[in-house]
Amino acid sequence: MSDDATGSVSAERGLHGSDQSVASFDEDRGSLLKSIQRFLHEYPTAIPFIVLVIGILIFSVAAGGRFFAPFNLSLVLQQVTIIAFLGIAQTLVILTAGIDLSVGAMMVLSSIVMGRLTVTYGVPVELSFVIGLLTGLVCGLINGVLVAVIKLPPFIVTLGTWSVYGAMVIYVSHSETVRAQDIEAAGPLLQWLGHTIRLGGGAVLTYGAIAMILTALIIWYVLNRTAFGRHVYATGDDDEAARLAGINTRGVFIAVYTLAGFICAVAAWALIGRIGAASPLGNQTANLDAITAVVIGGTSLFGGRGSIVGTLFGALIVGVFRNGLALAGVDSLWQEFTVGILIILAVTIDQWIRKISA
Repeated sequence: MSDDATGSVSAERGLHGSDQSVASFDEDRGSLLKSIQRFLHEYPTAIPFIVLVIGILIFSVAAGGRFFAPFNLSLVLQQVTIIAFLGIAQTLVILTAGIDLSVGAMMVLSSIVMGRLTVTYGVPVELSFVIGLLTGLVCGLINGVLVAVIKLPPFIVTLGTWSVYGAMVIYVSHSETVRAQDIEAAGPLLQWLGHTIRLGGGAVLTYGAIAMILTALIIWYVLNRTAFGRHVYATGDDDEAARLAGINTRGVFIAVYTLAGFICAVAAWALIGRIGAASPLGNQTANLDAITAVVIGGTSLFGGRGSIVGTLFGALIVGVFRNGLALAGVDSLWQEFTVGILIILAVTIDQWIRKISA
């Protein structure tokens, strides 16, 4: 027998009795935890929806019938309208793995421009309104150019422009509020989104809330039914891979920040409608509230995953928890504490879900 034949026989004898099963690399799909993780990864809006339902159930008991009073429910929607507007703008930016800390400052600056031009300088309200919208758009464009063209980190850029736009608010307004009665006399158009529709049972629906819902529907359609929306998700998931695939990532960044600025200007219109005046101190916590709504709504801070629907759920969660805790007599300190806990939990869950994609 040849040496090769002898070696072959010896090898076969050595393998005798060994495990002959075929190697398998399939995941253990029987794990309940893995199934939940996979489900939440595929449907990121499920978490905020569940949290919202739980919150409603808790406060329906803690606050009694007052929570479900038609007026109170409509009040929650009014309270979250501005947060939702800014959350929509913030969602667009965060989907590209960026962040915009200047959304609140852009909103207030746009509102001051609208109010001051109309009341102080006698500019026709229609022109003041358009200039106010362009103010937000230009501010967003500046952010986009600094991020996409000069390649500066979004956090640093918008931290800087937050201060710049905030200083411009003080300069343009002279630290003075444009009074509601003056706006009503010179430019009632600016207060139009504050008008209400009575629904019965004491519930009211503001034009501002309707405008917010329409804006959300438009942005949802753009993100889910257009090529631009697919480019936004692809850029946020991996901008270098998106660029190599032929996507103009620079254009996507500029468009996203510009659109966010324009939405902030529309929010400025809603803000004037809500408070009646144009104040340099309007919604000072708007930045944090918007980011809170986006994060709780399931949008990943690392980009590429999230939705407008989730952001609306996130805004409602913030409104429901603050309203419910207030009705239950909980101090405002603990209301903020609760919202902070929700943010930490949301980020923790996001990190856990991201493991499935890794």
